[in-house]
Amino acid sequence: QVQVVESGGGLVQPGGSLRLSCAASGSIFSIPVMEWYRQAPGKQRELVAKSTSTGSTNYGDSVQGRFTIVRDNAKKTTYLEMNDLSLEDTAVYYCNIEAQTRAWGPRSAYWGQGIQVTVSS
Repeated sequence: QVQVVESGGGLVQPGGSLRLSCAASGSIFSIPVMEWYRQAPGKQRELVAKSTSTGSTNYGDSVQGRFTIVRDNAKKTTYLEMNDLSLEDTAVYYCNIEAQTRAWGPRSAYWGQGIQVTVSS
């Protein structure tokens, strides 16, 4: 059983910063991919940031240069550091990991429950 739990959301003023955390637990052998998505009201879920176990990172165009994804493999945790937040960043943020529960086993996706980030003055 694998669990994924996000934390750190809340209300922040435009131009402010916030850091989200996502902790994975359970029977995990490896986590090749850790990602952050978000979904604003009336919009489709979109990829915000992605981090692989090989060290590569990718960002959505709208957050490039403002958001940073960091992973701590020992803690099975990923962080999303968000700076210069704007009203358009308001959304529910979801953490997704692709994990293996055993060596040479298949990858499976595990989602967190989502956490609200609201940018408002």
